[in-house]
Amino acid sequence: MTTRAAVNPALLDWALDRAGTSADALGGKFPKLRKWLTGELAPTLKQLEAFATATHTAIGLLFLPQPPEEPLPIPDFRTLPEARLSRPSADLLDTIYLCQQRQAWYRDHQYLYGVQPLAFVGSVSVVDKVADVATGIAHAIGFDLAERSRLSNWSEALRRLIAQIEAAGVLVMVSGVVGSNTHRPLRVEEFRGFALADALAPLIFVNGKDSKAAQMFTLAHELAHLWLGESGVSDAQAASRPDEATERWCNAVAAELLVPLEPLREVYQPGDDLQVDLQRLARRFKVSTLVIVRRLYDLGALDEETLWRVYREELERVKALSTQEGSGGDFYNSLGARVSKRFASAVVGSTLEGQTAFTDAFRMLGIKKSATFYEEARRLGLHG
Repeated sequence: MTTRAAVNPALLDWALDRAGTSADALGGKFPKLRKWLTGELAPTLKQLEAFATATHTAIGLLFLPQPPEEPLPIPDFRTLPEARLSRPSADLLDTIYLCQQRQAWYRDHQYLYGVQPLAFVGSVSVVDKVADVATGIAHAIGFDLAERSRLSNWSEALRRLIAQIEAAGVLVMVSGVVGSNTHRPLRVEEFRGFALADALAPLIFVNGKDSKAAQMFTLAHELAHLWLGESGVSDAQAASRPDEATERWCNAVAAELLVPLEPLREVYQPGDDLQVDLQRLARRFKVSTLVIVRRLYDLGALDEETLWRVYREELERVKALSTQEGSGGDFYNSLGARVSKRFASAVVGSTLEGQTAFTDAFRMLGIKKSATFYEEARRLGLHG
């Protein structure tokens, strides 16, 4: 006799919604799913295990009497109504949980080696002047106009910004999927990034599904969160001026960090064709045109209606460019970006020294083969 699992159908509905899928989408894999949902038939334990895997749900949760509340584990600073009112997806939750696990390991690692807390984490508040804070951040990470002027384009400036933030002691992770699972893409509509503030192991995660043009602003925005010492998930856009004080302040700091207003005032030439000027200024400051549009508004050169019209036009243009560029790339370079080169170096080094188990290292790095691990170690200069 087949043993059926006693499960509340409401839990199955909850798991589908949490995973962002539907009975129709999984009907081919689970032909009797509709009957499970109505309570007409209960799944077998084996079927329930497969369903849990398909919906990225811990199977133990499906035996609860009622669907659990699953709030975000960090403050929610998202401003779009759709994102704030909807239940956090399994993809967002699992990404935050994974980053918290990595952060906890790295915090212990730093403590073990006697690393001193980073003074800049929590060093400012929203009452501090935006320009002063932006100047302080630029000085701390070595990100200034003089260096940027020597870079070839803003994509190179983004890579350089990530490297400088990491050199300052921050873990920067950029990924468009949950862990290393390419079948679980992250949605830009749900979030663009988050910060996990910690004096020993500050961490920034940027949604890699967003355009690289938008990623630069997200990175700067989350950096401002670390200076405040406030963790949180965000959906920051360069053009937005949120009602929420923290997000508005972080947006302002990010914009000033990337394009300081006074240098912009000196080189702005009113009367020129706007599209031509956007490109010229983007090349000069090595940022995307999305940031330049916002700063021209701050300068008083654009009214709010023009700001949003031009911003949306530029957003569509950079999205089209991102599609043309494709999503290829070297796996090992992607691994360094996905888990932070600083974090990867620490984990690989600790594992080779025998302090961290290979199974733990594989899990945190999102790899499955020893050959991949040793190749990454070689690329990091930690293994001959």
